[in-house]
Amino acid sequence: MYKIINLFLIIFIILFFFNTYKYYSSSKNIKNINLNRSNIEGIIKKKITNIPILENDTSNVIEFNSTFFDETQDKEKRNFWDLLKIE
Repeated sequence: MYKIINLFLIIFIILFFFNTYKYYSSSKNIKNINLNRSNIEGIIKKKITNIPILENDTSNVIEFNSTFFDETQDKEKRNFWDLLKIE
């Protein structure tokens, strides 16, 4: 029973790869690929011309926060290297 199932499975796998190769190597598919590659330049130019240009409204939006520097100066000395020392 297992031999029959294995045989069908092997046949199915071989047919799958054969049909995949047949489709991708067909002249119809190759023509479609070449047509898409030759038209891609025109398609990109059409899409670029329709893109709206937005105004820059980001002036004075980001403010520098100096409180981090003040907080680190107020705390006591950090002792990271002291943790690694063997006593």
